[in-house]
Amino acid sequence: MTQRQRTKDAQWESLFTLPDKPALPLQQRLRLSVVQAILDGRLPVGALLPSSRELAQVLGLSRNTVTAAYAHLMDDGFIESRPRSGVFVSNHAQVAASKPAGPGSAKLATAAAELPATGAGVQPDWSGRVLRSLSDQRTLAKPDQWRRYTYPFVYGTYDPQLFPSEAFRECCVHSLARAHLPHWTPDFELSDVPELVEQIRLRLLPKRGVFALPEEILITVGAQHAYYLLAEGLFDENQRVGLEEPGHPHARNSFALRHPQCLPLAVDEQGLRVDRLPALDYVFVTPSHQSPTTGTLSMERRRLLLQKAQEKDFVVIEDDYEAENLYEGEPMPALKSLDKVGRVIYVGSVSKSLSPSLRLGYIVAPRALIAELRGLRHAMVRHPSAFLQHTFALFLSLGHHDAHARRVNQAMQERMALVARALKQYLPDFQFTLPSGGASVWVRAPAWVDSSELALMARKHGVLIEAGDVFFMHPPYPCPYFRLRLSSIAAEQIAPGIKALGAAVDELALARGAPKRVVLRVA
Repeated sequence: MTQRQRTKDAQWESLFTLPDKPALPLQQRLRLSVVQAILDGRLPVGALLPSSRELAQVLGLSRNTVTAAYAHLMDDGFIESRPRSGVFVSNHAQVAASKPAGPGSAKLATAAAELPATGAGVQPDWSGRVLRSLSDQRTLAKPDQWRRYTYPFVYGTYDPQLFPSEAFRECCVHSLARAHLPHWTPDFELSDVPELVEQIRLRLLPKRGVFALPEEILITVGAQHAYYLLAEGLFDENQRVGLEEPGHPHARNSFALRHPQCLPLAVDEQGLRVDRLPALDYVFVTPSHQSPTTGTLSMERRRLLLQKAQEKDFVVIEDDYEAENLYEGEPMPALKSLDKVGRVIYVGSVSKSLSPSLRLGYIVAPRALIAELRGLRHAMVRHPSAFLQHTFALFLSLGHHDAHARRVNQAMQERMALVARALKQYLPDFQFTLPSGGASVWVRAPAWVDSSELALMARKHGVLIEAGDVFFMHPPYPCPYFRLRLSSIAAEQIAPGIKALGAAVDELALARGAPKRVVLRVA
């Protein structure tokens, strides 16, 4: 090979370096490299590209890979083949943003720079203009770079080992088939994808003892969207809303936007204390696995709650939180299944067990309320992604959801046993009760521990926990409670994570002058 050829090959290799995206096939990575070079101006219009044989040799790819990539780029109008000349960057590849500025642009820039600093140039006082803010509300949060922490016992993540990649990909591909395009590509406006509504109505809800008509179901962008819609449609400063204490911070914050009178309702190991309810208009409850304590509302309390709702004329908003995540036995029937007069609004999710980022939930309520909420949703987001709705309908209909739920339940049961063993060994003076399902453990530390201070100390040891104060409307200090989520931490990391948390407790004890913990030897 001549020096000139070596130099040319080095230039091609530098220009077409494949991006570090191992999840993408080689062909797509090559296409991405070429498109980026064109859009960046490194390959101008009319530039000659290497032949497929040359580029394959330089990058160490098969010629079929390069040929297929070139074919796609031609179809998309980025490159063109000229007979007996080669492959060139197409005239149509130039994007508007990369074109030189027009002759008037300099004048516009000068005029903008000469605007006065006062008068017309004064920025609005947004702190005074914003009427509904949540910036000062306490909510569940984790660091932006939470993946860098070795032991993430936190909410809102997923386990890549459990995610059903092949099954979900199969459903996405099926939804993109030409025969299925008419099922989700039109503008649904006030409607939802019928296939998903039917799957919820005929497969998911009957498992919870709930039977509903299609017009009694509304698809939402996750459960939080459901809270927001309910607050927008039902609450103002005159409404008295009872919330579990401790309870679900996302529901509390969504409801707070309409400034209702929020009243804390006591809970114990069986969930909501129904015998202690004040005068209310609405009660928000998580009966399947109380968030965050994980207690399950007994059948006696469920019946009493509905009886009181009828006698005292209030409405129950039921979030059937983690109802499917049950390790053994039969799940308790949903409150909605026991409701004979329409006093229960039911909130569910179809994406939480798969990945919270997929954002699909639903509301089941009397048709008159659903019609009003549908109008509010239209004003906000029109409707959730129809493609995602159709894909999830396929995922449910093909049995993937049931199979995935079984795998998740088995994995969570194993992780629960591991975290119980580790807590007993490394934090024996910390109290907890293993739940019958779900993916979290509610822990009570000794009275001297404040979980917010412990959470900050734990980060130094690579551990993320959820401090308990965020779950309380009126948190105590010190707040000894915290939550350990097990949905995104690998089983083999649980024991080392709890051990590291123990080291953080020791460090906090040293700073506070508290007694050092005892570590038990577990056979």
